Amino acid sequence: MKLAGWTREPLAHFLAAGAALFALFAWMGEDVDPASRTITVTQEDRARLALQWERTFARPPTDGELDALTEQFVREEVLYREALRLGLDRDDAVVRKRMATKMDFLATSAAETAQPGDAVLQKWLEDHPTRFASDARFTFDQLYFAERPAAEAALKRLAAGASGKAAGESISLPATASDMPRTNVSSHFGEQFAASLDTLAPGQSWQGPVLSGFGWHLVRVTSKHASRVPKLSEVRQQVENDWRAATAKARRDEGYAILRDAYEVEIER
Repeated sequence: MKLAGWTREPLAHFLAAGAALFALFAWMGEDVDPASRTITVTQEDRARLALQWERTFARPPTDGELDALTEQFVREEVLYREALRLGLDRDDAVVRKRMATKMDFLATSAAETAQPGDAVLQKWLEDHPTRFASDARFTFDQLYFAERPAAEAALKRLAAGASGKAAGESISLPATASDMPRTNVSSHFGEQFAASLDTLAPGQSWQGPVLSGFGWHLVRVTSKHASRVPKLSEVRQQVENDWRAATAKARRDEGYAILRDAYEVEIER
């Protein structure tokens, strides 16, 4: 019997796994029996510990090493349960962040293991040529801001017709770059900034905010050019890594957006 189409969607898996994870957290949290002193280490647990060891050391663990891993697992479980009994999981920023990270991981796990075909990667290469051309060049103007809210406010003023000459804050970076090689963009502003330029369409409009190693920028890209786009066979792994990272981020953002829409958020200011 064939499954309904929605059950094959990554987001459906994400939501189902998320519900299961939240149920698990609830069970392990306040609903746990404080009097329970039984810890069961299953064969599946030991197999998982052995697999983690093998992935790290490229060999299976010995019997003694597996016993040590099992004892470490029991130690962590004992301390975890005692921490729950003491309520140390409540209002803990570290625990909160780790749970959020696990939810993000659920959304991106499908992209981590996906194997894109040549057609998918070829289209990705064609859609983002400057990311892979060693001689890609950019001409752009940039305005710097230490904080994102200041950049967002300036972008609104520029969209309303304000001049960009005095809009930014002072920094020792070129305000204008003419036909700058991508490697130079990366060395001056950071790889994250250069990657963002790859996604911006040339024109006369200011775009952003774009993050660099220094802060936030509004950017006006007037031209970008890749004189030689390599063949997929030359950069296949690089293209696949780029595709995978972008796909994982898109699925993470989309999954969060679905969950976020289910909440009504009140912010007291």
